[in-house]
Amino acid sequence: MDLKYLNTFRTIVEEGSFSRAAERLNYTQSTITFQMGQLEGELSAQLFEKVGRRMVLSQAGRRLLPYVDQVLDAVDQMRFFQEDLTQCRGEITIGVAETLLCYRLPPVLKAFHRQAPGARLFLRSMNCYDIRDGLLAGALDVGIFYQDIGGLGDQLTTYPLGQCPVVLVAAPGVKALCPDFTAPGQRLPVPLLTNEPNSIFRQQFEGYLREKDIRMDHIIQLGSIPTIQRLVENEVGVTFLPRFTVEEALADGRLVQLPVDMAAPTLSPVCAHHKGKWVSPLLQCFLDLVTQTPLL
Repeated sequence: MDLKYLNTFRTIVEEGSFSRAAERLNYTQSTITFQMGQLEGELSAQLFEKVGRRMVLSQAGRRLLPYVDQVLDAVDQMRFFQEDLTQCRGEITIGVAETLLCYRLPPVLKAFHRQAPGARLFLRSMNCYDIRDGLLAGALDVGIFYQDIGGLGDQLTTYPLGQCPVVLVAAPGVKALCPDFTAPGQRLPVPLLTNEPNSIFRQQFEGYLREKDIRMDHIIQLGSIPTIQRLVENEVGVTFLPRFTVEEALADGRLVQLPVDMAAPTLSPVCAHHKGKWVSPLLQCFLDLVTQTPLL
């Protein structure tokens, strides 16, 4: 069995499609299709199924994936056995919550590239639930996300990164219009600017609004935290975000914090990898930098 077929198989799973796997591996799509045909022939099993326009893992493919991970991880270990282990080489696939990637991870990435200039990082800005699932499925080497989603189980090794407060903020003019988010049963004439429904801090605040029976004028859903902040600074509405994302705007008065009747809302970021994941020298280098660099 050709190892490159197994590597292609895992890359398809990680990238989510034959075309993206071909781009990452610098293959033509016909080469990817040929290799998977050869692998399926050797195993006498169909590994992918077409659902609509997408190719997804079949039941046999899902059962095969843990074995492929074990084989390729063992190959990685043998490769490092042959090399000088003080030289960090290779690649790491990392899933990161957008707020942490945008506002807190850059110093870590800068230090990592100085220590391991020959390494490659594949960074993905992802929802926390998707990061957890990617780690459990073996599609990610490491994740940096908020553990407040719950349900991490006992298959992940986690490294706590501290606690960060979450705050409700608005421009000063909006605070004058709508200062009270504590009295129950209100109908407030401003919109809530927030990101996707699975956002942890959005879920926290919407739970608070339901508990208080407070209704906002409407919700503006956006995919970019910096865009949300910029619009809130321009009096479009209010937002509920980790404090570190709006620290500078609070300090210079572009935003002000609004009181809420919540018991010190916080988030708990962690760095995590699968317990069965082999921690290579390269991965250990990254983990050391993340856990030793103050993120909060």
